[in-house]
Amino acid sequence: MKKTVEAGLNVPSARGKSRSRIRKLALIGAGKLGEGLLSALLESQMLPLDCVEATVAQAEQARADYLAGRYGIKAHTNNRQAVKGASLVLIALKPYQVEGFLREVRNVLSKDALLVSVAASVTTAMIERELGHAARVVRAMPNTPCLIRQGMTALARGKHATHADAEIAQNIFAAMGRTVVVDEKHMNAITALSGSGPAYVYMIIESLAAAGVKLGLPQGLSTELASQTLLGASALVLHTGEHPAKLKDVVTTPAGCTIDGLLALEEGGLRITLIKAVMQAAARARQLVENDNS
Repeated sequence: MKKTVEAGLNVPSARGKSRSRIRKLALIGAGKLGEGLLSALLESQMLPLDCVEATVAQAEQARADYLAGRYGIKAHTNNRQAVKGASLVLIALKPYQVEGFLREVRNVLSKDALLVSVAASVTTAMIERELGHAARVVRAMPNTPCLIRQGMTALARGKHATHADAEIAQNIFAAMGRTVVVDEKHMNAITALSGSGPAYVYMIIESLAAAGVKLGLPQGLSTELASQTLLGASALVLHTGEHPAKLKDVVTTPAGCTIDGLLALEEGGLRITLIKAVMQAAARARQLVENDNS
């Protein structure tokens, strides 16, 4: 259920019942991801324009003017003004910017405001500590396909956030794709898997397309074939709920072409290489969390 209201925002639950009324939404950091969030929310008609304020960096007034003109919202460079009176604050800043932002606004931020942060490596505990009160915080890890409403976002509640708070965050990010709620201890692994994962997939598409070119296919056609094949195969996993190994066996006929290709992949170490890639990225994510929150 999607509902626009005259004043304030009713964020519907998955069952279609209003669970929380938002007085004002402050979007802090309306860069590429922030604008993607804004666009998805407005397009889904989950909130009225007069409930939204967005900010950009001090030197980006021209971008603020662009956002105001395109979306019909208030957009400027004053974070304190944006969060004043806001009951929902979306933090879409770079990780190194978050601490300074929190110190800048903590004296004007409403104590009952819900904060949803998409800053990678910034924990809910760090935000709670910087604000100095029992802040309700939800941490989000979206990925780049969110920009075309095909993303995957993992959400984790902080110490003081409620199930209703997580549901509000789910409804926000559902406008950009799928969502899951997890324990925060899993966020480093999720960052490495679904956050960094699109880059791994692009490399696979690039490699498959190059093979097609080697076999005589035009570059554009080969890339389209590879891309749609991955898209369709992924959709089939989600649609059927079957284990990927079972679906792989459906394609693999005895003494056919596919088994020879699979043998080449196993010989080349594709499986272990991908596993190691995710493990390396997770280790780096863990290191960044330790550095940012030390």
